[in-house]
Amino acid sequence: MSKSIFYHAGCPVCVDAEQELVTLLGADNVSVVNIGEERARISEAEAVGVKSVPALLTPNGNVLHINYGASIEDVKA
Repeated sequence: MSKSIFYHAGCPVCVDAEQELVTLLGADNVSVVNIGEERARISEAEAVGVKSVPALLTPNGNVLHINYGASIEDVKA
């Protein structure tokens, strides 16, 4: 994986974090996944270790949970 993946659920906290990360990392270096809208990708997020959103999956596979917004379980409900 060469890009980071930013998972979020579309809440204001998540959108703010998305804007900051895209500014910091550059739009070409991060893929944004709104699992609130792309619900089929929730299982993908869980498989890589996302426990809450917003979260950033780094290119080397580390998951960085950012400013706790919602648990994956909350998003699934």
